[in-house]
Amino acid sequence: MNPLVIAIDGPSGSGKSSTAQLVATRLGLAYLDTGAMYRAIAVGCQAGGLLDDPEGIVGFTARAQLTMGTDPSGATVALNGVDVSDEIRSSEVSAGVSKVATIQAVRDMLTAQMRRIVAASDGIVVEGRDITTVVCPEAQVRVLLVADVAVRMARRDNQMGGVLTPGELRDQVVRRDRDDATVSQFEAPAEGVTLIDSTYMTIDEVADVIIGLVPS
Repeated sequence: MNPLVIAIDGPSGSGKSSTAQLVATRLGLAYLDTGAMYRAIAVGCQAGGLLDDPEGIVGFTARAQLTMGTDPSGATVALNGVDVSDEIRSSEVSAGVSKVATIQAVRDMLTAQMRRIVAASDGIVVEGRDITTVVCPEAQVRVLLVADVAVRMARRDNQMGGVLTPGELRDQVVRRDRDDATVSQFEAPAEGVTLIDSTYMTIDEVADVIIGLVPS
């Protein structure tokens, strides 16, 4: 049998990362945070003053060396040999990452790398925006994880340590979703994708549902 691949899509704050890490840990699988790849590119482009230069972003992405750690207990990302695992979570990167993620040429390059990582794994949980439809459409388990926008904003606020203003919080959740939706499918489940609304569910309950979808 082919190695197990679990694909999880969803909007900002839906609980993708925490859920994917928990599922990977419980099943003994690798974990890939595809959003971290776009964030890492955004870090490099921000440092180089390229975030408002689409051609520059494409060129930087083509040259960049991304190294993705896939341990669910502490997934890491390195850009050109430098660990940026903490830097990619900053509010500045969150505000600018859509400028990278909405460029189709960038998405194509990173999608190719995502597929290589999946193909080299012995089983993996992959989470992001269009994983169920573009990156891993043949995954044995395909899930779209959603939640009420107020709950998603509260989760993101907690994740960022309560340092964001209401405007910054809405920008990171609502505005980013709107921008990313122009190039990615994560607002409605595609055929064969299971929709899970986590608004009133704990992370353990969501993980239980996803694990229950794994073919026996």
